[in-house]
Amino acid sequence: MIDLQAFGERVITNLERVIVGKRRTLELVVIGLLCEGHVLIEDVPGVGKTVLARSLARTLGGTFHRIQFTPDMLPSDVTGTSIYNQKTRRFEFRPGPVFGQIVLADEINRATPKTQAALLEAMEERQVTVDGVSHPLPRPFMVLATQNPVEYEGTFPLPEAQLDRFLLRVRLGYPSPADEIRIMEEQQLTHPIEHIEAVVGTEEVLEAIRSVRHIYVSPAVKRYIVELTGRTRHSEDVYLGASPRGSLALFRTGQARAALRGRDFVLPDDIKALAVPVLAHRIILAPAARLRELSAERIVREILYSVPVPGGDYRVEVAAS
Repeated sequence: MIDLQAFGERVITNLERVIVGKRRTLELVVIGLLCEGHVLIEDVPGVGKTVLARSLARTLGGTFHRIQFTPDMLPSDVTGTSIYNQKTRRFEFRPGPVFGQIVLADEINRATPKTQAALLEAMEERQVTVDGVSHPLPRPFMVLATQNPVEYEGTFPLPEAQLDRFLLRVRLGYPSPADEIRIMEEQQLTHPIEHIEAVVGTEEVLEAIRSVRHIYVSPAVKRYIVELTGRTRHSEDVYLGASPRGSLALFRTGQARAALRGRDFVLPDDIKALAVPVLAHRIILAPAARLRELSAERIVREILYSVPVPGGDYRVEVAAS
């Protein structure tokens, strides 16, 4: 079986050559990769969102496609279209930019809801249906979508169904003064991304994805996950709580985080560390909570404080399983 801790360390270390001082965010992106999930990067311009996606594709040696979303885009600009070939007298499918292993959906909330919906099938079922014919997407397949949380003019907020398909929502944030100086020094002559090379191959990535699924999750931790997700549905400050997809997301990401730390079992600490990036974007706040300027992140943290952490040995059944 592949050494998942060593695999994650190679990928994260390689990404750190370009993205400086953001190890926790890079770990979350690698967790998304190991879970075959998609990541929404919500942050201000200029902090490295696009560079992160390009660096990940180079690190994996996979294909990278960028989609710059604009209000005038059509769904076919994302998925592809059928074109009539006069020689063969048949329609031939021309794949769109979504047919890549690492797909950057840049400023996704600038596209109309109709165009945003073009990604729904791709993100959930990993296929695209055009003219009644389904076309499978390559593996691994990961969407890294970006959006600006500050400027909302000319944007279309992502609907609940779209947000729910993102495994994680992360933020890079501004670098520290020391890291910002290092960024300037490293980019004085050339950009570090020009020197990034693949450190893992596609088959190794797929093997890592398969291996993560064998990480043990005890019944107590499973109940803890369900309790956390259930509390989001019954909070007075929440209009719409996390769906069962949120519970499954916590389950999968918990397995990946445990693997990156060299464990073959999940701890409640793994779940606590992932609750905010996994659940916060799946919550729709109640009007009263918005008036009090509450955030979804704060509500999730309050739920974490209120739900008792299960005790016991989380490895008891590992040998028997």
